[in-house]
Amino acid sequence: MKGLYFQQNSTNEEITFVFQERENLPVTEDNFVKLQVKACALSQINTKLLAEMKMEKDFYPVGREIAGVVLDVIFQLSFLNVSFPFSGILPLDSEDPGLCEVIRVHEHYLVHKPEKVTWIEAAGTIRDGVQAYTALHYLSHLSPGKSVLIMDGASAFGTIAIQLAHHRGAKVISTAYSLEDKQCLERFRPTIARVVDVSNGKVHVAESCLEETGGLGIDIVLDAGVRLYGKDDEPAKKQQLLPHKHDIITLLGVGGHWVTREENLQLDPPDSHCLFLKGATVSFLNDEVWNLSNAQQGKYLCILKDVMEKLSTGIFRPQLDEPIPLYEAKVSMEVIQKNQERKKQVVQF
Repeated sequence: MKGLYFQQNSTNEEITFVFQERENLPVTEDNFVKLQVKACALSQINTKLLAEMKMEKDFYPVGREIAGVVLDVIFQLSFLNVSFPFSGILPLDSEDPGLCEVIRVHEHYLVHKPEKVTWIEAAGTIRDGVQAYTALHYLSHLSPGKSVLIMDGASAFGTIAIQLAHHRGAKVISTAYSLEDKQCLERFRPTIARVVDVSNGKVHVAESCLEETGGLGIDIVLDAGVRLYGKDDEPAKKQQLLPHKHDIITLLGVGGHWVTREENLQLDPPDSHCLFLKGATVSFLNDEVWNLSNAQQGKYLCILKDVMEKLSTGIFRPQLDEPIPLYEAKVSMEVIQKNQERKKQVVQF
């Protein structure tokens, strides 16, 4: 039985993906179950976070968002039933790769998959759903009537965030980085109140958002990265399309919430003073915190269950790519690691 792993070259930090044979070990630990994987979504591996958490290995398992059927449990110690469908996210320290036919996983990382939800949808949506809930509910306290700006709404994560914000009664504005993205977002109307096309560099995000809100500003901003310097100092074209941090601060309303995925965000004293005058807050979106602290396990499972429920009722309609077989996972992961994919890639077993 083969599983996919990655090995990082210490000299040039390049990542190599390899298939390795692994033993089909029995379930012997308390609260662990054996799961037959039906689908596994592919996501970029945060090697920097693994290094900071001292989780580096010679070969690190690949694939964490999974959906499958329980094959074996220790009945006295588990609340899960054999042959029932489940979905979940493997923890950072998991020894088994999700890209394997049979794995061992702790039951506290799994929730029931509704019958209406396909294996592909469950695996391909669960992580983006957790990120959207973390950003909009736990970090910015979304409520009906608020205005929400979601950067790069045509991405897999942006699509789910838009649908969640609209379901909660918010007014949604989104940015598009290309003509294809704009056409994709236009199909969401009237879910999206306005699509701001920044692909040509002529449209100013702050001006468009202030115009849309009558000059009051945006209540919640969820970025997809920001520029910390001027356009001339950003070599990558996509980086140049991102809003500058001053733009975000300018378009924030009084008491607004800025949820950022920029882990190296730097705010100068004038930036902090402007946020102080507005009574605004800045929060960092790191969805891994749920698995890094056992104290939040109950909330985390509630999020997973709600994501599955919203998939079942059609509130979440993910933008997924065509499912791929396991033998193509290595090539797909190489593309994903370079951040060159748009739709979510899911391996179907």
